[in-house]
Amino acid sequence: MKETYSRSKSVWQRMNARERKAAMAYGEKYKAFLDTARTERLAAAEIIRRAEEKGFKPVYIMKSLKAGDKVYWNQKDKSVILAVIGKEPVHEIVGSHIDSPRLDLKANPVHEQDGIVYFRTHYYGGIKKYQWTCIPLALIGVVFTKDGKKVDINIGLKDSDPVFYVSDLLIHMAQDQMKKTLAEGITGEQLQAVAGTHSEEGQTPKDAIMALLKKEYGIEEEDFAAAELELVPATKSRDVGFDRSLIASYGQDDRVCSYANLEAILDAKPGVKTQAALLTDKEEIGSYGNTGMESSYFVKFVMKLLALQGQGSLLDFYETMENSEMLSADVNSCLDPMFPEVSEKDNASFLGYGINLTKYGGSRGKSGSNDANAEFLQKVRKIFNDAGVCWQIGELGKVDQGGGGTIAFMMANWGVEVVDCGTSMLSMHAPCDLLSKADAYETYLAYKAFFESR
Repeated sequence: MKETYSRSKSVWQRMNARERKAAMAYGEKYKAFLDTARTERLAAAEIIRRAEEKGFKPVYIMKSLKAGDKVYWNQKDKSVILAVIGKEPVHEIVGSHIDSPRLDLKANPVHEQDGIVYFRTHYYGGIKKYQWTCIPLALIGVVFTKDGKKVDINIGLKDSDPVFYVSDLLIHMAQDQMKKTLAEGITGEQLQAVAGTHSEEGQTPKDAIMALLKKEYGIEEEDFAAAELELVPATKSRDVGFDRSLIASYGQDDRVCSYANLEAILDAKPGVKTQAALLTDKEEIGSYGNTGMESSYFVKFVMKLLALQGQGSLLDFYETMENSEMLSADVNSCLDPMFPEVSEKDNASFLGYGINLTKYGGSRGKSGSNDANAEFLQKVRKIFNDAGVCWQIGELGKVDQGGGGTIAFMMANWGVEVVDCGTSMLSMHAPCDLLSKADAYETYLAYKAFFESR
């Protein structure tokens, strides 16, 4: 590819036949990951499985580390860090997140009303609530019984499974509803998923559902209080368009970057400096909690690596962080021709034009933004240009119109050089969002080139 930065030619136009074939093949593997890794727990398990196949070992069993070792950190089955050890401490970091917007079951979810049994939910992350009605939903997560038994739940992804469903008001009776704003048309408390209606004589529908859960899974109503259960779209990822150039699927924010991150560190040539792929949880709700980036687990991981390499002082840790560089691997919006009024075209990214660099995010006056410096942007640009990676620059909407946050500023707080760098997409945070296979492939190439830059 002679042109790595272009606003006039798409990636497809800049690719040769071999590259197009590679991009399409990458898309198939990525779709398989999407259909497997529907939740943060499933994503973490799949990432660890793939890493162990490639020789990665848990860091907590290691007595020492040497160049070439491959280790991982499992943070409560919801976040994962992979590292390929170099002769020098951590330097190249690619940080993505594996949680996505969804509907979480409440602690007391089972509710019967007028013969229909529902699961009450509380939405997780930023969503348009009306989009989550009238689609098939899968129930995934874990429940603990009174005797402490852990029960894994995964219902709705197999073709033979039942699914769950949030109803909406039929158009024939929706005159008053249609006068409301989109935000008011469906309320949070109306996001209740149908769980069943069948019962026998002398039994209420709720009793029947609870009896079924007891028989099939050993679950009683109180056990929901010790559960993490999520409702996510049950439909599989699909190609879009006659040319199959796009992918529609649930959870591409941010699993497109997370999959590229995983594949990149598995495929990248080891460097002089340690490479780390961070795949974290809770980004969609501010990165709080002990599996989010606001917690200490990444710090502990780096300090553990340093200790196993004979550099365990606090000063060693701070110097390592301040000498490190990171791509904050998160998605961005792109110009939507159906809604051009929310974007400033000359500073928006385009679908199918390569991985997107976002100098700053945040909102309004760059509030909550990392705001990468010119020196680091120049370094990243050179890495991409030298490696033939197609890239572009884009903001998240017009000034005072859009905005959003990533984990970038949290790592920058430790002195790490960081820039947001991820895939552009349409319909972000919808139950089924849309992106280009070419952009997904360039995202992988970009992260691999970054890992191999030292």
